Order: sequence, then structure tokens, then C-alpha cells
Amino acid sequence: MRPDNDSSVRGRGQGPFGSWLLGPLDQDTAVLRRRVQGLLTGTLIATNVIGALVVVGLAALLMPAPGMSGDLVRVTAIAVPVYVVSAVVVGALWGTRGALRTLRWAAEGRTPTDAERAASLRVPLRLTLVQAVLWGVATVVFGALAALVQPRVVLTELLVVAFAAVVVCAIAYLAGEFILRPYAALALAGTSPARRLSGGVNLRMLLFWCLGTGVPVAGLVVTAILAWVRGDVSTTKLAVSVVVLGLVVLCFGLLVTVFTARAVVNPIRSVQHALGRVRAGDFAVEIPVYDGTELGLLQAGFNGMAAGLAERERLRDLFGRHVGEDVASEAMRTTTAELGGTVRTVSVLFVDLIGSTALAASRPPEEVVGLLNRFFAVVVDEVDRNHGLVNKFVGDAALAIFGAPVRLEDHATLALSAGRAIARRLAAEVPECPAGIGVATGEVVAGNVGDPRRFEYTVIGDPVNEAARLTELAKNVEARLLASWTAIESAGEAEAGHWKATEAVTLRGRGKPTTLATPRT
Repeated sequence: MRPDNDSSVRGRGQGPFGSWLLGPLDQDTAVLRRRVQGLLTGTLIATNVIGALVVVGLAALLMPAPGMSGDLVRVTAIAVPVYVVSAVVVGALWGTRGALRTLRWAAEGRTPTDAERAASLRVPLRLTLVQAVLWGVATVVFGALAALVQPRVVLTELLVVAFAAVVVCAIAYLAGEFILRPYAALALAGTSPARRLSGGVNLRMLLFWCLGTGVPVAGLVVTAILAWVRGDVSTTKLAVSVVVLGLVVLCFGLLVTVFTARAVVNPIRSVQHALGRVRAGDFAVEIPVYDGTELGLLQAGFNGMAAGLAERERLRDLFGRHVGEDVASEAMRTTTAELGGTVRTVSVLFVDLIGSTALAASRPPEEVVGLLNRFFAVVVDEVDRNHGLVNKFVGDAALAIFGAPVRLEDHATLALSAGRAIARRLAAEVPECPAGIGVATGEVVAGNVGDPRRFEYTVIGDPVNEAARLTELAKNVEARLLASWTAIESAGEAEAGHWKATEAVTLRGRGKPTTLATPRT
């Protein structure tokens, strides 16, 4: 597992923040504090040692012939270790402990204020400034020692220590930013910052350039200038200096380019991976935000977008449960919702419970609700299976539509099939809830009815009334299911074969008789 596995994402409120180096975000704060303090102290020691090595190496390359005098060598051999140890101690007391004091809100287990959040994200920059001050003092100290012991090398000594200071500061910033990512993630958790809260990507890229390219190339330039000005540098020494510094440019440049790519690409990759999960329908995905730069704004922006999509999906789901998925999809597809509708030829299925008044009077309310839910579950299941829409529940009755809002060429076949399945399943699964079922086919107006402030999708027309009247008659027949012969004639041959005509009846409110059909036994 890579220690900078920043591409991890997690479901909201779940999972660890990605690596063996940083540990989980929800780990004990005392453990996190000790881990970070140890890493910062170790990094401080390592960077100062690297700085000392840079000083020694560059001094050997850039010192004018015949090089440092014996006195300067002895003074440097004593001063460098003493100063490095002093810098480590002072840096640990001033930098590391100061940084942890800034992060005390985490140890107290509370959410940081805006000021504490901004200060916490600036801790890497603060550590860098500490190193800059310490190495600035080192530049003055070693320059003064050279002036006292061997004035001829003062300029070279100042340039060498200054170069080392730039390297140490760049490493300190980059290492501090990486080590303190758990605190940055805690500080930014649950926030959607509208602006960056720490140095931007430009500053980070500039530091990378200084570390990997600027300092080594500047060393080459200074080497050439000193050799040209002094005129006492041998061709061999100049060639060695150029070769060594060139190798440094190549090696450090490659290393820093890799770090640059990871620092920029990993947050983007985390967003890319999370987008894939959103595309697959996982709207609960959340990216740990640990970067105060524009990349952190990108991560926080994605989290805000995902939260909005999750809320939209939840509302769509609730909306679909209330009005039907097809109606919800049609409403969300159109840019404006208007009153009125269009003429459609549809099939209507009406189901009404028999003896609901007696049922409510003889049983406790919670038992009645349980029976109704079982009853309606059968209706919804079979209507959905046959691509219909349960348009509304009216007390103990249900109205289903086949052919609107989604057009169905075989709506009559599907409605009749659903009616037979509902009658069969109610008798077998919910015998306590006998119901009459009616199916009719014809033209209706399908659309939104009500007021612009509150409306619903419905169908209005003679087939709706006809289905309701057939339901009343069906309560008194053995099959509990009746359909109009018009619906049978509109159905496919296979479905029509399951039905037979019985008698012609003039339904209440209608002027001409309706031929009834019932399922064949």
C-alpha cells in the first residue's frame, strides 16, 4: 500500500482516511498527536542533516583553490554539528510544539473556529518560516566565521549556506504539508470553503521548482560565474562541478516531478474515482478534503455536488413513490409543469375493497392498516409488473392506468392480465380482503389537474367511470372481476382467449348498454 494513497473515497461518515503513515481520521487524538509530533521531529532532523550535507558538498565544489584553510576546516567541523543540533532543538521547541498548540482544538475534540481552521492549514508555511529563520541565522553565522578566518571565501560561504537554506525550506514545507494532512482533513471535514484557505497550487509548484530545478541550476550558474571572475578554477574542477550539479538537477528534478504529479494528480484522481461511483448510482460517496489549495476546493465542491445529487435523488424517490415513477420522470424531464393534458386511449383498472366499513369497525386500527398495506402491495406489484401506473389510492380503493403517461401499444392486454393476476393473488394471499375489480378501455384526457400551486397527474373520461361501475358489479360475481367487451376487443388474441362475454348491462349514469366480460374458469 502506498503511503500517499489519497485517491480513496468513502461513503459519508464511513471508512478510514487512506494510509499506514497517516492512520485513520477517527483514531485517538493522543495517538494522532504523538504520531504527528514524531514525524515532524524526524523530518526536522532529516532536513537539517540534508542541509548540512548540501553545505559540505557545495563548499567542496565551489571553494576557490587551494580551498578552505585548515583553520576554516576546523572551525566548520565544530560549528556545523553544533549549529545543526541547536537548530533541531530550537526548531522542535519553536516549530513543532508551536504547530501542535495551533492544533489543540483537535486534542480537545471540538470543531475548529474559522480562525483556527485557517491557522491550522497555514502550519506547514509556519514550519517553513521557522526553518527560514534558523538557516538565515546560519548564513550570517557561517559568513561571519569565514570573514574572520578566511575572508577570501566569504562570498562562496554565503552562497553555499543560502542554497542549503532554500533546499531545507522547500523540503520542510512539502513534508509538513504531507504529515499534517490528517489535521487538515479534520479541519476541513464538513465544510465547503468558497476560497482557498492556505497557499495555492502556484506556491506549491514554485517550491517544487526551487527544490528540483532552481537551486541546482543556480549552483551551476554561480559555479560558472565564480570560475570566470576568479580565473583560478581548473578545467578539471569546473568540469567536475558541472557534472555533479548536472546529476543533481537530473535526479532531484525527476524526484520532484514525481512528487509534483502526485500532489496534483492524487486529489484529482480521488474526484475521478468518486465521479465513477456517482455515475454508477452511489450518491453517498464523499472525498476526504485535506488540501487548503484550489485542489481542496475541488474536493469540497465535489462533496457539495454529491450531497446535492443525493438530496435530489431522495426527493425524486419520494416524489416517485407518491405519484408513480413514470409521472415523476415525466415531470422532471419537462422544463415547466403546466395544467391541462392530452387525449389518450388507455385502459383503466379499478380495485375496491368489499366490506371495508365492517372491517374497520370490527378490527383495531393498526390491524386494518396492516391488512390494507398487504392488499395494496398485491395491487402495486401486479400493476408494476404489467407496466401500469397506480395513479391514486382512494381510501380502500386504487386506480391504475395503462397507457399514460408512458404510451403502451398493448395497454388493454396488460390491464386485463394485471386484473386476472390481482384477483388470483388476493384470493390466495389476502383472503381477509375480498375486492371487486373492473377494467375498461377508451379515450381519456391525461394530464395535470388542480391549481398551479398544487396539482396532480390524473386521467378524466368515461373509461374511468365505467371501470368504477364495473367494480361495483364485480363485487357480486364469483370471479370478483369484470371487464368491458371493448377492452377485450382491444387486447391481444392470447389475452382475449382468457375471457368470455356474459351479458349487456346499462351501467349507472350511462345511456347505452355495456357488454360485460368475465374470466374463463
